[in-house]
Order: sequence, then C-alpha cells, then structure tokens
Amino acid sequence: MKAVILAAGEGKRLRPFTASEPKPMIPIANRPILEYAIEALAANSVRDITIVVGYQKERIMSHFEDGGEWGVKISYVEQKKRVAMAGTAYALSMVRKHVKGDFLVLPGDNIIGPKLIEDLLDQKAKNRIVITQSDMPSKYGVVELSGKVVRNIVEKPEQHIGNLISTGIYKFSDDVFKVIDSVKKNGKYDLTSVIQHMIPKTKVTAVKTTGAWSDVVYPWDILELNAMALRKCASKTSGRIDKGVTMKGPVSIGEGTIIRSGTHIMGPVVIGEGCEIGPSVCIYPSTSVGDNVRMGAFSVIEHSILMNDVIISAGSYLSHSVLGEGVEVGPQFCASEDSVKMELEDEYRQVDRLGTLVGEKTVIGSQVSARSGSIIGSKCKVAHHTRIDGKIEDNTTVM
Repeated sequence: MKAVILAAGEGKRLRPFTASEPKPMIPIANRPILEYAIEALAANSVRDITIVVGYQKERIMSHFEDGGEWGVKISYVEQKKRVAMAGTAYALSMVRKHVKGDFLVLPGDNIIGPKLIEDLLDQKAKNRIVITQSDMPSKYGVVELSGKVVRNIVEKPEQHIGNLISTGIYKFSDDVFKVIDSVKKNGKYDLTSVIQHMIPKTKVTAVKTTGAWSDVVYPWDILELNAMALRKCASKTSGRIDKGVTMKGPVSIGEGTIIRSGTHIMGPVVIGEGCEIGPSVCIYPSTSVGDNVRMGAFSVIEHSILMNDVIISAGSYLSHSVLGEGVEVGPQFCASEDSVKMELEDEYRQVDRLGTLVGEKTVIGSQVSARSGSIIGSKCKVAHHTRIDGKIEDNTTVM
C-alpha cells in the first residue's frame, strides 16, 4: 500500500509561526507535526510515501530526506503555487503519475496515531473516509451516514447537522483522478467536492476511529496538542544535570544539555539538545523546550513551547505561551495567562487559558510585559519597559 501526504499548504491561520515554516513542520513535543503521520504509517508497514510539497518545501525535504531514518521510502512532488487551484484535490492531482491501484491520502498538518491507520487499513471497502466525533463540527466537513455508507458531506455547515466529521484521511483507488478531473471542470479543487461527486455513483464507506487525530487550526491549538503529546513521552536524561536539580514526573533531556543547580522540573517536560537551563529555573508541566535554548536564572516557564534557539533572560515568567525559533527575551519578561477572546479572520474564539504568542527572531527588551492573548509577529523589536497589548504585525519596532 502506498500513501500520499498533502503538505504543500502555508497555514496562514497559524501566523506568526508559519512566516517561514510550513505548517507540517510546526513542532509538537519537539517533533514536526508531519513526523507523527509518517511514524503512524511506518507502524502499519506502509513504507512507500509520496509527499506533496509547496510552501517552504526545503524545510520538509531537508528534514525527512529519503525517509530512511523512519524506516520508510519518501519521494516528493512539488505543487506549484496557483492560488485559485490550491485545494486538496488539486494537490492530490499532482501525484497522478506516481500512483497505481489503491493508496492512502493523509493531511500533513494533523497529528495522526497508528491506531487510526490500522482502522483505515482494516476495512475492505474500495473507497474509504476516516471520520471521528468533534465538539466543533462547524470547522470541518460534517458527514451524514446511512449505516456505514456516506450519504452526504457538508463543508463547515452554518447550522448544526451532526458531530461526525471528516478527518481528511482517505483510501482511494487511482480511479479518483477521473473524479478530480470532473470536479475541476466545475471549478472545485477540494476533496470534499470529490467525495460529494462520488456519492451518487460510487459507494464511499465511513471508517469510525478512536485512534489519535488532532487538527491544528489556530495558533493556540499548538499548546493543547503539545500538552496531549507530552503525556505520552517517557523519561530520558542525557547531558549534564548538576547537583541540586530536582525532577518529578516524566522528563526528557537531550544530549549536550546542561541543567544547573537549583533548577526544578516537573514533568511532563521535554528539553532538546544543547540547551543551558538555570541556575534556579522552574519548569512546570506541559512544557517543551527546543534545541539550543538558553534560560536564565530565576525564570519560570509553565505549559509553554520554546522552539529552537530561544533565549530567555533572567527573572522571566511565561505561562501558556509559544515563542518561535530564535526569539530573544530580555530580563524580567512577563507573559501571564488568562481567559481571552481571540479574533482571527473576522471570527472570535474564546480561549480558556492563553499567554503570549511570539513569532520567530523577535527581540524583546528588558522588563517587558505582555497582556494575555497578545500576538507579536516575526522579526519584531520591542523596546525595554514596554507593555504589549493586542497584535503586532511582522517586522514592527515597538518603542
């Protein structure tokens, strides 16, 4: 069985973290989202994988290369940027010459567990779609069934019609490319339209799964998924841990990392390679720290994500926050959390607990505080003694 992973999208709703990083490469528990899908396939002996790449394709290709590290064989097909035809069906059409017979289709920007792939492969029907329950079905394609057969699929319905949604994970035969050609003639370029076109003529079977599946839609979703992934992480300690360090719960520490005296870590926590933590730092549960991170004395981090090459100076406090790659934070930075209402694409979303989201390579001065729900774009410069409130666009200087 061959698998096709669609990973060409930009992920604009995840700005500022996708300014130069494709959505499938956003780290969850220090691993790219796309890696979870590849490992789920490998665990089910699906080892022939074609990835459709586009936006920032080099980031994906340089990380996974030929797939040998994961025990799979990966080839790549590039989707050229054509905004009017950038849907999932159009992306899938890119692999027409690379696929024969039956194959799987997966999104590259979802967390996917091995059990889900097992459930999909366990069914014998020719055309299959994986469905699951959702508390927010209006964000997805809602599936209506007759037994196990799909009778209708409605994309992002305005009125409630059910809680069963499409995960965007399918099993097709190569006949699907003829259907894609048909819907493209009608100006449709998404796989939901392909399924709708198939339903009257071809049996499409729904596969209900209890396997792991999560979608990253908004920037604050990264924190929730990170916390979920960390619950499955095992303890692993490498590097150097000084005397006077206390650790409780599952804590993973990468090679070359130094944890200095007086530091307290309460898992689940993952710390990458080549980091310098402390002295006297507190790291609380559901926190992931990338590679080459520097964390100054008397700082407190909880339920947060620090991506690679982040510098946190002494006396800083971060809660329910995400700092992108290469962010530098001066002494006594404060990003506390609270319940906030976030606006994105003319929509308002209530987020129970959120601190501050900071895009890559932003430099923040000393004694800066950020109000809960603030978003600071990429490559910004924030002056000392500043209070941040709201959204700051990329490349902005705040005095």
